[in-house]
Amino acid sequence: MSRGHHSGGEPSQRMLRVAELIRHCVADLLSRHDVVDPVLDTQVVTVPRVGMSPDLKLATIFVMPLGGKDSAPVLEALDRHKKFMRGEIARRVNLKFAPDIRFKVDDSFDNSARIDALLRTDKVRKDLEKPIESDDAV
Repeated sequence: MSRGHHSGGEPSQRMLRVAELIRHCVADLLSRHDVVDPVLDTQVVTVPRVGMSPDLKLATIFVMPLGGKDSAPVLEALDRHKKFMRGEIARRVNLKFAPDIRFKVDDSFDNSARIDALLRTDKVRKDLEKPIESDDAV
């Protein structure tokens, strides 16, 4: 397979590198209040990760407002400033083409909290406390 084609599965090193550059750029834009919007001025928004398409033409930027509240207004505000942010990404990240960007709420925090809660249930705790049976007695 040629170097230019990536078929699903794990992201390539280039995809990961570009995603991280875009993540830093967007986080910088938000932390320095370069995006002027009343909703974003009152929220602290983190950018935990960015996903890139294999052709690097689409960046899915996962965001999380501090505390996980008011995510819908934050997404709407970010969508209103998508054109400006795409231009800033193109200027700051040296790519042949500026990727189209879309914003999604990062639900990985909710998933990890749900897993932690499951691990703390009585049934799981009982399973963890059982002694491990070995096959050495054969």
